[in-house]
Amino acid sequence: AVQRTEQPDVTGPSMAAYMPSPGALPIAMQRDLRSDHAGETGAVFIYRGILSCTRDSALREFATEHLATEQRHLAFFEQWLPASLKSHLIPLWKLAGWLLGALSLLGGRRGVFLTIEAVETFVVAHYREQLPQLRAAGQEGLELKLRSFMDYEAAHRDDAASRSVAGPAGPLGRVWCALVEFGSAAGVAVARRL
Repeated sequence: AVQRTEQPDVTGPSMAAYMPSPGALPIAMQRDLRSDHAGETGAVFIYRGILSCTRDSALREFATEHLATEQRHLAFFEQWLPASLKSHLIPLWKLAGWLLGALSLLGGRRGVFLTIEAVETFVVAHYREQLPQLRAAGQEGLELKLRSFMDYEAAHRDDAASRSVAGPAGPLGRVWCALVEFGSAAGVAVARRL
């Protein structure tokens, strides 16, 4: 009889058993994964900040739906990464995420959607940069996992863009989005190290 081995569902939240030992990965990959964990932590708290500060039912529905996905992404990193490979600044990423979510409400629904679109545009690019390195290192399972995360983040970006029906951002919106992108890039740079 031929024995079949089933392929793991890489889109599921619990994949730690199928992933390489994080400590065995090259240092550059470990640093990227540290920043990914920090980023998913921040993302969870962006949506918590929105939910803490709004009664708008449409925004609450939007934030609740996206929060559930971000929590699954974060759960993967929480289960898989050892404490030594997680950022030492998790309280800062939680605070920064919560503040970003709460402050985005100053622009109403449009401010929230512009913020999420800007954040997720950055996150998609960040994950996309990691994929060729994982492929070259023979880390197909991890590549598939991060690609699935990237696809969800792209869906969040597109959902936010589709809800922001007022057209392209005006000058103030563009400045805000540039600040969000700058803050995201700075956060990744710091999280890679600390």
